[in-house]
Amino acid sequence: MFVSRGYGGTSTPEICGAAGITRGALYHHFDDKRDLFRAVLMREARAVSAAIEGAAPAQATPRQALLAGSLAYLDAMTVAGRTRLLLIEGPAVLGAAEVMAIDASHAAGTLREGLAAALGAEPVAIDALAKLLSAAFDRAALEIDAGSGAQEVRSAMLWLLERVLGPAAASQGQSGVADPEEKM
Repeated sequence: MFVSRGYGGTSTPEICGAAGITRGALYHHFDDKRDLFRAVLMREARAVSAAIEGAAPAQATPRQALLAGSLAYLDAMTVAGRTRLLLIEGPAVLGAAEVMAIDASHAAGTLREGLAAALGAEPVAIDALAKLLSAAFDRAALEIDAGSGAQEVRSAMLWLLERVLGPAAASQGQSGVADPEEKM
């Protein structure tokens, strides 16, 4: 219900009715509505992370895996209500610090690892770069959710990543990789 209605539009009696449980049973498992919301948000974050991690074949280069994972993130965020839940309601309800901690253990961690593998010895602060790219991915998901052309946004994100990875990929002999969009 949080995904379809949002936090404010969902009451605990509605949750109990939809789940077929009593309020006592709900509060046996969760401290309050916010605690239940956190559990739902974490489930959605795990689903996005799983989509990213499963996007590239085992034999993919770090660059290919990063590009495939990037598109998988954008695809995963098109699940109805997920963008609003993770990027708007999550920070509003739980606070930015808690949502960033949840993200750090899911998609953001995967992005950081992918960048480190793809960039190798490039002299760049991987954590800072990952945070900046994560913000770009989140903005891209918000744009797609708001009705901007998904293909245009996806292409722009790939263009951005190609520029970030370009020098490193060339120096590691990873250029000429097939475009992950060709799979679509």
